[in-house]
Amino acid sequence: MQKKPTILGVQKALQLISEVALESPLQFNERLSNSFSSFIYLKREDQQQVRSFKIRGAFNKINSLSKSELQKGIVCASAGNHAQGFAFSCNQLKISGTVFMPIPTPSQKVEQVKMFGGPHVSIVLGGDTYDDSQKAALEHCKKQNQVFVHPFDDVDVIEGQGTIAIEMIKQASKPLDYVFIPIGGGGLISGMLTVFKILSPQTKIIGVEPLGAPSMKISLQNQKNTKLKKINKFVDGAAVQRVGDLSFEICQNLLDDCVTVDEGRICQEILDLYNKEGIVAEPAGALSIAGIEQYASEIKGKEVAAILCGGNNDITRTPEIEERALLYAQLKHYFIVRFPQRVGALKDFVTNVLGPDDDITYFEFTKKSNQHFAPAVLGVELKKATDFQSLLDRMKAQGFFSEYLNDKPDLFKFLKN
Repeated sequence: MQKKPTILGVQKALQLISEVALESPLQFNERLSNSFSSFIYLKREDQQQVRSFKIRGAFNKINSLSKSELQKGIVCASAGNHAQGFAFSCNQLKISGTVFMPIPTPSQKVEQVKMFGGPHVSIVLGGDTYDDSQKAALEHCKKQNQVFVHPFDDVDVIEGQGTIAIEMIKQASKPLDYVFIPIGGGGLISGMLTVFKILSPQTKIIGVEPLGAPSMKISLQNQKNTKLKKINKFVDGAAVQRVGDLSFEICQNLLDDCVTVDEGRICQEILDLYNKEGIVAEPAGALSIAGIEQYASEIKGKEVAAILCGGNNDITRTPEIEERALLYAQLKHYFIVRFPQRVGALKDFVTNVLGPDDDITYFEFTKKSNQHFAPAVLGVELKKATDFQSLLDRMKAQGFFSEYLNDKPDLFKFLKN
């Protein structure tokens, strides 16, 4: 029978990780509280030295290993944050470690792993997803007879992550009514369920996943742990095709609800956190906060918390984040338009089709010989989402409209690349 995480194990982990992990603040957020007529707090795990909660589970797990296991060297697979916690722990304890990471991992996270690990850690990039990296890491462990430090499906890791819940219960001035927790592989939420369902059983625990990687939600619906064939990798810290078996069992028994959030909505929250509070959140870090609005009616007047689980955002992703947010808000639209091949056609379009607040943000035109019309790919940003229909009507009336691209994601991706 598989060992289960316990409240005693979490309490022991809390004492152990105090060497490396900050008791992160449970911070009142005025913007969100006013928006939802609630009392909303953010657990600021982005303030850890490695800028995510993952140091808790990694350090607790590594300290549970025997001296002989540590001497052989240890291995992990990660999309970034677990790798940083693992690397930091290896460097602190002077242990040789190998990190397997997916190729699409943001370069900022790869560089951070190198920095935290120093001379004690080597990095192997391979595969497109976490699952690809894990497969390669497990094969490596089998050949080298080394221990694999799992990022989420491990009792010691889960108990390390559960220390967040003990801190929150102590920090909260009133009992928490709702806690929103991001789900990737399920280690964080499993640890927090272990604590909350014993020390604060009245608290509703809501798991939040990206719409493009709903591995826990699908598994709960199927009543068995289910591997997704395809996922959207944008929320890299939560883009997992299959959650942990132990995590699934715990969530199946204890989780109150699991919701999904569109990646564009997550991007909106990243921008709001930065522009309005000066908080740098990665996509997985903003995930649970973006999920709060799905409980807007239930949480009025309630004590609510969300886990801001990480702040390792690659600044080079900012244009994509802004683009996704605008598309989600229906403020940016892409079309194929038919331009007459004559002087002044573009001027006519700007004068007679665009509204006074509309802005052309993308234009790609190829002149066609021996044709009266030529196609152009056009991107337009609106000031108000309600301006879209009138823009479309004018485009059709003036004979420019050919095709709308926002609802054709495959074609849209091809044209944007």
